[in-house]
Amino acid sequence: MTPLTDLDRRLLSALREDGRASVASLARRLDVARATINSRLGRLVASGTIVGFTVRVRDELDPLAIHAIALIAVEGRTTDRVIRQLRGFPEITALHTTNGGWDLVAELRTESLIGFDQVLGRIRGVDGIVNSETSLLLSSVLR
Repeated sequence: MTPLTDLDRRLLSALREDGRASVASLARRLDVARATINSRLGRLVASGTIVGFTVRVRDELDPLAIHAIALIAVEGRTTDRVIRQLRGFPEITALHTTNGGWDLVAELRTESLIGFDQVLGRIRGVDGIVNSETSLLLSSVLR
């Protein structure tokens, strides 16, 4: 994979702010030609750096109203198997490996506290998970 240039980083930052920005407005904002933006976007998509475009919904209007972070400890060398199983949980919106006292961090979204309780039970029931700690995210103060 080709390393990101300063222009790539600025383009990605602009797209994080407004993923629907036109090529022309991105070119003006970054002070480059539209063809340069088109070329960079094509390269970033083709390389897998940009894996898709999405919409961000205001938290209070999000139909998946319960947001949480689950810290997960995995037994021995079962991490790969646990990750494969957790990938099948639609309530897990992101899954990260980490260092320190926990092996994995899962970002969760559910429609209700009942659904939240159920997904926690399913996570804790995955063979190889030995401990977890979960925190509800109450409000976002920085995005």
